[in-house]
Amino acid sequence: MSSTRTDRPRKHRARDTATATRFSRPAIVAAPAIPRLRHRRGDLSNAPLASLRTLSAQLWPAPDSRRSNRDRGLFLLTEYLLRHPGSTWQERWDASELHILALSAEELTTTVATRAQFGQALGAMFALRVIRPTLTSFKANMLKKYTEQFVIAESDPQLNSYIDAVHGSDSTETFKMRAVVEVCTALTVQGIPFADLTPEAFLHHAVLTREATTRTGLHTLKYIGHLAWQVLHAIGQFPPNAPSTLRGALRSPQLTTTEMVDRHQIADREVRQMFIDYLDRRGPDLKYSSLSNTATVLVGVFWKALEAIHPQQRDLRVSDEHYEQWRATLDFRTDGTPRSGPWVVTMAVQALYYDIQAWAVDEPQRWARWSAPCPVPRSDVRAHAAHKRRVQEQTYDQIRVLQPLLPVLVEYVDQRNQHWRRVLELASAAAHNEQFMHDGHTYTRIITRGDTQLIEAGDPPGVHARSPRFGRTIDVALYEDAAFWVWAVIDTLRHSGIRIEELTELSHLSVRQYQRPNGEVVALLVIAPSKSDRERVIPMSAELFHVIACIIRRITKNTRSVPLATRYDDYERTTVEPQPFLFQRRIGQRLEVMTNGAIGTTIRKVCKDLAEIDPRFSGVHFRPHDFRRLFATELVNNGLPIHIGAALLGHLNLDTTRGYVAVFEEDVTRHYQAHLQRRRALRPPEEYVPVTAEEWTEFEAHFDKRKVELGSCGRPYATPCSHEHACIRCPMLHVDPKMIIRLIEIETDLESRRERAQSEGWIGEIEGIELTLTFLRSKRAEADRLSTRTTELGLPDFR
Repeated sequence: MSSTRTDRPRKHRARDTATATRFSRPAIVAAPAIPRLRHRRGDLSNAPLASLRTLSAQLWPAPDSRRSNRDRGLFLLTEYLLRHPGSTWQERWDASELHILALSAEELTTTVATRAQFGQALGAMFALRVIRPTLTSFKANMLKKYTEQFVIAESDPQLNSYIDAVHGSDSTETFKMRAVVEVCTALTVQGIPFADLTPEAFLHHAVLTREATTRTGLHTLKYIGHLAWQVLHAIGQFPPNAPSTLRGALRSPQLTTTEMVDRHQIADREVRQMFIDYLDRRGPDLKYSSLSNTATVLVGVFWKALEAIHPQQRDLRVSDEHYEQWRATLDFRTDGTPRSGPWVVTMAVQALYYDIQAWAVDEPQRWARWSAPCPVPRSDVRAHAAHKRRVQEQTYDQIRVLQPLLPVLVEYVDQRNQHWRRVLELASAAAHNEQFMHDGHTYTRIITRGDTQLIEAGDPPGVHARSPRFGRTIDVALYEDAAFWVWAVIDTLRHSGIRIEELTELSHLSVRQYQRPNGEVVALLVIAPSKSDRERVIPMSAELFHVIACIIRRITKNTRSVPLATRYDDYERTTVEPQPFLFQRRIGQRLEVMTNGAIGTTIRKVCKDLAEIDPRFSGVHFRPHDFRRLFATELVNNGLPIHIGAALLGHLNLDTTRGYVAVFEEDVTRHYQAHLQRRRALRPPEEYVPVTAEEWTEFEAHFDKRKVELGSCGRPYATPCSHEHACIRCPMLHVDPKMIIRLIEIETDLESRRERAQSEGWIGEIEGIELTLTFLRSKRAEADRLSTRTTELGLPDFR
């Protein structure tokens, strides 16, 4: 989710020094297919020139000029190949410079006409399967209209069905053309019919294309074939258990418990099996990420280090001496960096011993031999509790720092979003080399060579511009798209308080509506079960609804419905099947949901950019979870009972919510205790009965009573107005943009009252009026901002 794409070359780390990533062990192992040619036109391995000319004329009769050039080229090519040893055309090709040095037709010819003739002959020999080139030698020649030649020569109904499916897909003409070219190239290079194109074979072609270096030293540095893979999977060419996307095939799948343990190469086979059995037993109760972390801590950090200290260790009975030696190694990681929480490791070790002791009672034949006293002393347990308090204090201090900076960040991303949206509009309307200005910056619209090719292909061109502020040509659409998604992510997080994984799981089906008996429609956002494994529904404010509406309008710009996109779960190492996810982005041929890591990186980059103009952001950045803590703090400190806040945040325990908002411990305790006293006074425990129709009517009437002259009051249910109906000063007042005129009238009246108070010398009255004017102008500015936004949104219809 980077904000820009530069034209400067990127530095890439060599493969042998690359660190392990989620792409290190792909779900499918790339392997070339075994060549198996079907001689549709007979055996042409050593066909004479006359036969090749006759067959080419039958397959590709028109136009006459191209046929004559091809005949001349076949003569030149066969004459060239006959000068090399071999009994077949393939053997002669393998011995020639065209194969060994990957020369192109341009390097073997002297004139443009001869070059075109030689190239057409190469295309014919490849399409007829007379010669099977390597990928490097194939790419060395620009074979125009080769795909059309190949499809006609194959006459394969399966290949034709694939091409029809590609053209029927939701993509641009350019990417459709590439999807056909990539499959035809793979079949040519690997020497197989379409029926033999497996996921392993196509992945091998994609990897080879990415890594193959041409004679000019250039390579693609990216995987090709994303659209082709999706279509191949959709039409049933790939088996159902294959990943539905190329990215899914490249990503590492979940490790088995055996693989988790064997990563650390334990010497003793019985101890190895014990850890495998332990993880198998814990597996059903843990998510994959937690299980993998447990395996790393217990096997890699604990037992592997213990083996190095005491190679003769064969069970879990660890002496105090060996434990202290191992405990001394926890302060630093293997790379020399200090470990922030060594107590996490000791607590996992303690859990291992306690679990085995408990299981040994029920299954002594399996676990009794491994039951041993826990070596973790009580001092480490107390240190862990102290460490948790220090971490919580650091979190509170971080929230105190971030709370006053949140409005600055919000204003910055909002202004940047509006800036690039306007620049995109102006650049789209400008002609080539036409200049325009916006916000004091000069831009010049540039129609690049690639834009011209897109126009010729019938696709919308890119929007490129040059500006002195960058010193180069930029893709304005990329800047605008990045600015929009940063704004959308931050506004959604701060207005909903959802977790980062819940954000990426939001889909079009998450947007619901509830219609009250009086006809009023309340917009709701359904949060899928995540950490607490509980689904919850939160009401959407006008601003949150506006953000969701903007997202849906953007991703449905050229379609009637939200496109289906895949989402990769970083924690579970699984790729979710295509769904109408909201936070999806199209990157080239790929349509995927943003990853958690990309979102976090983007927010940090925005804070870094903001630090250049605001020194308060120097060394400070927001994390996605910080918005959740700020949301909780604002809710509770504005008077919302903590149990309602816990429901909105999806917490199962009120203490968890208190931990989020304990930045202001006194306020939390006061609100919580007041709520308990009211509830105990009004509803004794024995009176808890199902809600009656009268009680439900009273509950709905509460929302009607919250409607005031200037808008609506956001105070919770069954709570009186705590500000004596001083609505202008109340943070719970949500001003209706339609009442801006009324605010202006109130402001004029307050100013006249202030003038009267100044003339009469009413100092106390002046202070109160000034405070009221401050709140009024703040609410008017917020209402003005909301009035410029449209929140119309087509909600999904559920039958």
